[in-house]
Amino acid sequence: MADKDYYDILGVNRDVDADAIKKAYRKLAMEYHPDKNPGDKNAEEKFKAIAEAYAVLSDPQKRREYDQWGRTGSRGAGGFGGFDRGGYADPFDIFREVFGGGFGDIFGMGGGGRRSTVQRGSDLQVRLKLELEEIGKGVSKKIKIKKQVRCDKCNGTGAKTGTSMITCPQCQGRGEVAYRQGFFTISRTCGTCYGEGKIIENPCPACSGEGRVRGEATLDVEIPPGVAEGQYLTVRGAGNIGPRGGPNGDVLVIIEEKPHAHFQRHGNDILYELLVSFPQLALGDEVEVPTLSGKARITIAPGTQSGKILRMRNKGIPGLNGGVGDQLIRITAYTPTKLSEKERSLLAELARHENIFPQKTDKSFFEKMREAIR
Repeated sequence: MADKDYYDILGVNRDVDADAIKKAYRKLAMEYHPDKNPGDKNAEEKFKAIAEAYAVLSDPQKRREYDQWGRTGSRGAGGFGGFDRGGYADPFDIFREVFGGGFGDIFGMGGGGRRSTVQRGSDLQVRLKLELEEIGKGVSKKIKIKKQVRCDKCNGTGAKTGTSMITCPQCQGRGEVAYRQGFFTISRTCGTCYGEGKIIENPCPACSGEGRVRGEATLDVEIPPGVAEGQYLTVRGAGNIGPRGGPNGDVLVIIEEKPHAHFQRHGNDILYELLVSFPQLALGDEVEVPTLSGKARITIAPGTQSGKILRMRNKGIPGLNGGVGDQLIRITAYTPTKLSEKERSLLAELARHENIFPQKTDKSFFEKMREAIR
């Protein structure tokens, strides 16, 4: 990419502003950074060219000169290509300046600064099944989990009792090693101590030098009213402990809803199917129905039709952000399947009466239209 136009290297037009140039650099630098492409010489060369192009185009004065003279104009051979040493000579310095920190902060690897000496433990996920009644009012739960805990034998150091960790002889405690590659100095995470700066000569036999072993713990979790299937709560610092004294990860408590014997949930509303007899529909009645908090009585008005939905205000699920849903009661006519002779006789007698059957309605608009055009 040595002779390529700087604008082409960054993939931008010549009239873009400084923000677009920086955005293009950030995207490409992350893509071609050597720590993200170990051993890829082509990516490393691209990373250098991207840094060179950004160093020129991000500086208003250098950009004006480049636009006028190009890379080898009045400034002579080499032009901007060699970086005038008063600016950012090292592409890794440019990377640090733009991203605001060492490479290890971004890639979790070596590069621009000493790697953190501690490693965070991993997160855990547990699934918690709840009854709809528990969701409706909120609930406290105790959850037992299996996780990695601090080794009591070595107190989490990973070293055998009576011994301690020693300074890594490879990196002299820096956690990284540096080597020169042509014009640049490249830093990598130390392969002996893996960035910790220290090594264990005599590992703890109980944890094999990890400083942690398998154990279990009990979590006290407060579930607020109104949670839903698939939502989760984060219990900070309750997950696996990191190796050799590293901080704990988190526990994600994922909510699951148990199927309910009576209710179906629709958002914050709950639906209850109420089977009633024909006499109850025709004559009206007062019946008892279950709710999330107990039982309640509702009135069925005379002449109620099957399929009608009654609403009980504020008898549903509380919302996480306020408000309470309703309980919906869908009225469904019950058709008996087994009848005694007397019941059959009574129904047959009832069937002789005109009002038992649906009333005939006037012809529809479309029927009248069809008759009009015949």
